[in-house]
Amino acid sequence: MTDPQPAKSAARTVKVPEDRDGQRLDNFLLGQLKGAPRSLVYKLVRSGQVRVNGGRAKAERKLVAGEEVRIPPLRLEGEAERGTPAPGLLQRIEAAIVFEDARLLALDKPSGVASHGGSGISFGAIETLRALRPGQTLELVHRLDRDTSGVLIVAKKRSALTEMQALMREGSREGGAGRGIRKRYLTLLTGRMPDGTLSVDAPLHVGLRQGGERHVQVDPDGKPSTSHFKVLERRGGQSYCEVRIDTGRTHQIRVHAQHLGHPVAGDDKYGDPEANKRLRDKAGLRRLFLHAASLEFALDDGRTPYTISAPIAPELREVLDRLA
Repeated sequence: MTDPQPAKSAARTVKVPEDRDGQRLDNFLLGQLKGAPRSLVYKLVRSGQVRVNGGRAKAERKLVAGEEVRIPPLRLEGEAERGTPAPGLLQRIEAAIVFEDARLLALDKPSGVASHGGSGISFGAIETLRALRPGQTLELVHRLDRDTSGVLIVAKKRSALTEMQALMREGSREGGAGRGIRKRYLTLLTGRMPDGTLSVDAPLHVGLRQGGERHVQVDPDGKPSTSHFKVLERRGGQSYCEVRIDTGRTHQIRVHAQHLGHPVAGDDKYGDPEANKRLRDKAGLRRLFLHAASLEFALDDGRTPYTISAPIAPELREVLDRLA
């Protein structure tokens, strides 16, 4: 009979490598503690069990190459305990690959699949990809909410990860200015949005509820966040929109849409329950209507342009057709 408790690791000290210079402490720890829930990482940092150069540090601290990070002993479920992804999930993720070259791989991530495991989820998109590609170096460049579908970029080389993360930090500005990444989403907002492009410049603060669930709200003390909503067409009294974002904050589009008074259709966290029920009954909407449609960027100091797209999910297209 196997021991139900995974072996407890010992505390260790890790020196921050050159290619991790500037990385946030929480993201560094997630890379070191494969499979650890984000909520657990935050708990370890808040309780002072994680130390940087012998002192306490905040989760958002930017690390410097050569600094020493103490990582406390943990009981983490190993690969043997987790098993392998279900065959159906392996097939879905393999079929979801929409682009690949020597440096990058892109998925059209299905709604309902987490970007990474944790918080009770053994296998997210990245763990499933690693099961499909054993022995390959695969790292998430960014994340999508579990219920959001669309383009998710994975780096196959450390150099590509570093360059992509630098572009992510730069952001982008509406109209193509800036050297960052242009992100385009498609969404259905409840109610009638005004014509034209409506920009929301509202700082966002991420809070943690009991149990580690993240909840985001507009807060003057939050991080700068900008989104641009443009109505493409009206459908059944709702607004089908394109959204471009200059920043990539947690739940940014969903909270900014709520802030406008036109929440994303099908949003159980920030949405309108009555509108969601009407759309479920009338149009069969049973998920968050938010899709990461494309990412545009350039590597090699701008010399190698990329445009990676994913068509809107069939179940969302069917909702639009029913609302016509």
